Amino acid sequence: QLQLVESGGGLVQPGGSLRLSCAASGFTSVDYTIGWFRQAPGKEREGVSCIRSTSNSTYYADSVKGRFTISRDNAKNTVDLQMNSLKPEDTAIYYCAVDVPPWGTVDAMCIMKHGDYWGQGTQVTVSF
Repeated sequence: QLQLVESGGGLVQPGGSLRLSCAASGFTSVDYTIGWFRQAPGKEREGVSCIRSTSNSTYYADSVKGRFTISRDNAKNTVDLQMNSLKPEDTAIYYCAVDVPPWGTVDAMCIMKHGDYWGQGTQVTVSF
């Protein structure tokens, strides 16, 4: 019964910012990994950023380091992705996913694109 719902997507100009939110329900575990993934048309799904619930361990794709920041609120079962200095190549559908119990390290979830539950996604378009 675990569900993930993404929100916050939209259209922004290059250099602009967006904040994505993921709300999870049906959680019973306190130990899990949660993260953001994206998929652009004609391209493979990519792990953007992942974080552990029980530590500050995080992973960021090289393409977003220094521009994106992931944050979580365990009590509310939410995870946000603050996206700054957006580029046209950031255009994609962004998905939230949960790995519970953790399959591996936080790096492994993002790199291997391992999620047990996925949201429906929210569209981010960066364009003039």
